[in-house]
Amino acid sequence: MVNLPIEYSDKPVTPFGGMSLLKRMLDKTQIYEQLNKLALPVAGSNRGYLPSDIVRSFWLGIWTGASRYIHCDWVRYDTVLQDIFGLKQMPSQSTYSRFFNKFNQAKNTEVFPALQQWFMEQLEINTITVDFDSTVITRYGEQEGSAVGYNPNKKGRNSHHPLMAFISQTRMVANAWLRPGNTAASSNCVAFMQETFDCCLQGKKVGLVRGDSGFYTEEILDYLEQKRLNYVVAVRMYPNIKSEVLCRSAWITLSKGIELSEMTFSHSQGKPRRYIIVKKRVEDRPNCTGKLLFEDMPGYRFSCYVTNLDLPLDQVWNIYNSRADCENRIKELKQDFGLENFCMQNFWATEASFRFIMVAYNLISLFRHFALNEHNKATHQTLKSYCFALGAWTATHANRKVLKISLPLKKRQWMDGLFAKIDLLDGKFSYSNA
Repeated sequence: MVNLPIEYSDKPVTPFGGMSLLKRMLDKTQIYEQLNKLALPVAGSNRGYLPSDIVRSFWLGIWTGASRYIHCDWVRYDTVLQDIFGLKQMPSQSTYSRFFNKFNQAKNTEVFPALQQWFMEQLEINTITVDFDSTVITRYGEQEGSAVGYNPNKKGRNSHHPLMAFISQTRMVANAWLRPGNTAASSNCVAFMQETFDCCLQGKKVGLVRGDSGFYTEEILDYLEQKRLNYVVAVRMYPNIKSEVLCRSAWITLSKGIELSEMTFSHSQGKPRRYIIVKKRVEDRPNCTGKLLFEDMPGYRFSCYVTNLDLPLDQVWNIYNSRADCENRIKELKQDFGLENFCMQNFWATEASFRFIMVAYNLISLFRHFALNEHNKATHQTLKSYCFALGAWTATHANRKVLKISLPLKKRQWMDGLFAKIDLLDGKFSYSNA
């Protein structure tokens, strides 16, 4: 087999010409103008980068595949990509380090709820479902806040234990906090919910709140009821609850291998509430989820939910099951947005980058929905290969710089359609609750 001869060229070329679609979408959101209004930390030198330029360079690194600060150096030498996004120069790793280390708890509390609130104000949506969840991010050093706690995949390893709130209808992050790894599952949850509802989602109508068993506490349930919010929360199977489940004799068969029941129960001297119990026969449902609770019933898995909804049992269960999409969102954030790897020694610096990653994710979700609505469930990795990874270069015609994208003739009409769709957006993004 004959190898092709090798020659080199210094002609600037980018492998991400399709990112010009995203740039035009971002212009419609006016996100950069909003960044300039926030009290972001500023450089100490007059020659320093604008804070908003550091943030969008950070996002640009993430969107093109960076999962560590050093990876962001890849795009420093992509002058065509910088031309697309209107950047004269991009920061180095040390610039990102200095910038994020200027964040502290007060600065994070000042900046990020306001940024999330502004972002959510751009979304026109009637009623939303908010899903609360937590995850574990394994750390491999002695960073602030990394500690040994619940870590199902890397037992005994240091970790952080963040909280997240997702909007089901838009597949976006409403709010996110980083927490130390040894934090209890329900710690600070009410304060997190207060910031989410009162600031980040201010003015939005919340129709339903869902949470995993980490949010099953009397304090959280009382708070949701005081806010007059409908909720379905997974129940931790404490011994007193297991005893009540074992006493159930009235079961309704939903389908083969699945039975439902309900009870009114007061946990930890709390108020009586409605509990929905699901019993699954493993023989009929070998891949079912739930807990093996009783030694004398080894062939059954159980799960339980507390709710204030007055709906049939199967509807309550189905409503909760649809929140499983949260796990897909968390997985994408970890795999495609570097959520686990952008870490610094300073806890609040790590949280700042963590929360900026959430905004980067939301912007991609916005792009997916309004530019690629037929592919709005594609992961970011798929999105990059689908329409971002297109070779391009710049040329000058009639004293005007033009971006030339390498694209087969049969795909050019499709690409023109995407540009046209983005051009028609008016800056308000209307979601249907259908």
